[in-house]
Amino acid sequence: MSHDIPNNALIVVADGGKALVLRNAGATGAELELREEGHIAPDSGAQGPSGARPVGDSPGEVNEATFAKQVAQALNTLKQRNDFDALVLVADPSTLGQIRGALHKTVENAVIKSLSKDLTNHSLSDIAKALVK
Repeated sequence: MSHDIPNNALIVVADGGKALVLRNAGATGAELELREEGHIAPDSGAQGPSGARPVGDSPGEVNEATFAKQVAQALNTLKQRNDFDALVLVADPSTLGQIRGALHKTVENAVIKSLSKDLTNHSLSDIAKALVK
């Protein structure tokens, strides 16, 4: 199935506690060929989440928001190093919104596709199928 994700695009698949970093190794329009590049793991020593949090947030919700901020910061750093031109974000709705809210404008402009789904525990082939639907 064809797609519009360019070769070498960075694809980040995240939830509130882990993020998988992938690249499209296939040609634009050809079959999507995902290659794993690494992971982004929570940094327990990092600053808390971006912005004001509701008073009733549980510790788990604060940790998820903090991790979303860490993912955004990692993407900002990668963009500053010119590690990608095109970015695809895949995350559960809450995490996706928190990541997008913390992205630098240059990273935001590189986002070519967003998918509001939790696919962190899926195979690369399942992720590829979800991206070309």
